[in-house]
Amino acid sequence: MSSQEIIIKEGVLKGAILHSLWLRERLSGDEFVDPNNLQRLYEPSLLDENLLIDSFSIKDNFLSIKFSDGVEGNISVDELYQEINSIDAIPKKKIWEKNDSLQIFDNNKIFENSESLIQMLESFYKYGYVIIENTQAVENEVLNFAEKIGPVRTTNWGKLFNVVSKPNPNDLAYTALELKSHSDNPYRKPVPGIQLLHCIANESIGGDSSLVDGFSVAEFLRNNNKEFYQILTNTSVNFKFTDVDVILENKSKLIELDDDGEFKQISFSGRLDYVPLLNQEKLKTFYRARKCMYELCNSDQFKIKFRLSKGMIAMFDNLRTLHGRTKFDPNTGFRHLQGCYIDHDSTEGKLRRLLK
Repeated sequence: MSSQEIIIKEGVLKGAILHSLWLRERLSGDEFVDPNNLQRLYEPSLLDENLLIDSFSIKDNFLSIKFSDGVEGNISVDELYQEINSIDAIPKKKIWEKNDSLQIFDNNKIFENSESLIQMLESFYKYGYVIIENTQAVENEVLNFAEKIGPVRTTNWGKLFNVVSKPNPNDLAYTALELKSHSDNPYRKPVPGIQLLHCIANESIGGDSSLVDGFSVAEFLRNNNKEFYQILTNTSVNFKFTDVDVILENKSKLIELDDDGEFKQISFSGRLDYVPLLNQEKLKTFYRARKCMYELCNSDQFKIKFRLSKGMIAMFDNLRTLHGRTKFDPNTGFRHLQGCYIDHDSTEGKLRRLLK
């Protein structure tokens, strides 16, 4: 008997209730999708909303279906299972603290074969960062590395930026001051997803680097201070950057959650944020909560400290991982980093293709 829904009674899909239109949109033969790009050759919104399933069967790990409009086709059971259960090639994020080992990879080996590149990208998505050793300590090398993964995002800083101490800087990064744990560019729309910092020289006293898993800090707050967690996940602040030619602004929560209540993004940069005028009690609570988050993000409990040495690249998820550095003395030696940004669709897309 024809129906708009079928119930799978065996195998890995046992218990799944599948709708006719939902299944029809997943037929993948050459008559339905372009074989080169897998884009549909028809407009699914124009399918008959009363489409029925006349018959179906499962054989050789494929679901074979015949629809009431005469169309027949097969769908991979494995692909249906992965989609129904939201199984993605991108690894699940691992909450970490400072005691976890540094994720270090050798630039001379990463691109030798696909397995090495897969391992590096999987570690990046698990931990939110990787450290790359043995790159050439020359200008533009960070672009050469980044473009092997995906297109570089150009901003008002240009395609890359130079982190050096200089007079009259338009950002505190271009001074010798200490930089506490922070997110980069929270004032942009969208915020750059991935940052790479390449060390060309680091000869001065000071200037050591640090990384903090913002999701680990958020998890700590969720488990230990519900009041602070609630106000940080429900209050949007305005991040603002002012330069000679541009003023950039963006509103976001310090701890952003997705539709399932999972951590989506950390935006933390106390020298750039402007808190809205809440009522007095909420404002007091927010300031206390932000101070608590600041102290956690800069505590030995969560901060990994290391020295970014000549020829090393720190690549980190700017939507999750906070970074910082200690004060340095430019009179004791030259310190020069070059940085750039790429977006998550580049690295995610690269990893999914490698795993196919």
